[in-house]
Amino acid sequence: MSGWLDHMLVGIALFFGFGYAMYSLGPKSWRARWLGGTAAVLRRLPGAASRRAAEQLAVRAGKTGGACGGCADCGSATSEVRIPLAKIGKRR
Repeated sequence: MSGWLDHMLVGIALFFGFGYAMYSLGPKSWRARWLGGTAAVLRRLPGAASRRAAEQLAVRAGKTGGACGGCADCGSATSEVRIPLAKIGKRR
């Protein structure tokens, strides 16, 4: 392959890898905005497959997500556990 094609493929792979890392590790508000924006772009593309994918992404963007980042149907009342620092034992 030619050199510029190699660089383009590596650049695309890095771009999507960085995007996935930001989606996975970033705040949940970014996830909802990213999914909503991607759904809006897919709605503009022709084809039934892109419309179906846009509908699925829009549904995912509307979900708030539970403590695990899933569907929020797990019944967990609190998202985090707080323990006072004085109660944590120190190792020696």
